[in-house]
Amino acid sequence: MSPSPSSPDPSRGLRFAVVGNPENRRTTMFADAVRAAGHTAPRVLAWRDVLRGRYAFRPGEFVRIDSPGENAEVDRLLRGADDPARVEGTALWHRRFTAAVRDVTGAAHRAGAVPSADPEEVAVMFDKRRCHSRLTAAGVPVPPALTGPVGGWDELREQLRAARVSRAFVKPAHGSSASGVVALSVAGPGRIRATTSVETAPDGRLFNSLRVRHYTSEPEVAALVNALVPDGIHVERWLPKASQGGRAADLRVVVVAGRATHAVVRTSRHPMTNLHLGGARGDLGTAREAARAAGGSFDDALDTAERAAACFPGTLCVGVDVLPVTGWRRFAVCEVNAFGDLLPRLTGLPGSGAEGLDTYAAQVAAAQATERRAEREEQPA
Repeated sequence: MSPSPSSPDPSRGLRFAVVGNPENRRTTMFADAVRAAGHTAPRVLAWRDVLRGRYAFRPGEFVRIDSPGENAEVDRLLRGADDPARVEGTALWHRRFTAAVRDVTGAAHRAGAVPSADPEEVAVMFDKRRCHSRLTAAGVPVPPALTGPVGGWDELREQLRAARVSRAFVKPAHGSSASGVVALSVAGPGRIRATTSVETAPDGRLFNSLRVRHYTSEPEVAALVNALVPDGIHVERWLPKASQGGRAADLRVVVVAGRATHAVVRTSRHPMTNLHLGGARGDLGTAREAARAAGGSFDDALDTAERAAACFPGTLCVGVDVLPVTGWRRFAVCEVNAFGDLLPRLTGLPGSGAEGLDTYAAQVAAAQATERRAEREEQPA
């Protein structure tokens, strides 16, 4: 693990602004952390206004760019969808959202403010194909993936057969929160099983559901994949996860300013461990012991997450999804999330420099340390 950042000095009075949805708990929890650190409450610039060009920054502000999710009006502006539960439309969402982030960061720089994220890095993190390629080029362990475009179910079956892959994750290239993700098993003719939270309407439209379901009919699976393909898909080998308490397990590791500060074990009866799909938090101490018993080290998981985060050095905080494989002995990265810090009531790892701090307080402290370093660099020798 890398050295921890300096401790914050609340008396400095750093000024914060947040581009987010004011009613969202991400925004309110970050504002709470800012106030708890002794700073003035942040200015909140609503995404619905930002997307219409109604915003401005002030010199010296630290600008947190937060998730635009969980707001129907913002979703319509970005995706043009008639229902926030719709799966389709992620390619348009990606184009509009990444353009908005470029505008926001450009405006922040021109105003003398400091944005929390690099727009091109955000664009890569929200494209699973490009993110996978960037991690691969950096030597970060990732699941093997299909390369090249997939035009539909028939092409996908043929590419999986040629690659000798019988179990794969099919993911919308620009999706998040497991939206549209399909855990696919193809054992032979007529032996197909697709596990997903996607519900297919009678007219073929796809909707997110909080209930994980299984499709075993090839025409149903073909229709599902064919509906996902127009927005682009990323297909990677389904690596068998380690388990905890008889449930599939993986890790969400939050990396702040290059340092792995928080980690949570996520467990599930299903291939998708997302907590909103019925997953549950596991026990970190048990995971540490399992890694040690397997001949490995839990620190390897944290190091792997830090290596993944290092591929996005211009972004203050990322959430890295780490797969423990081979019985907790090895680790691979399946995703890097630009907004992967929503872990309520979770405090920092021992020795991380974020002990006693939640993910938002850790970012406030890191922003403070960054400001002090910048001030020192500006001082004449």
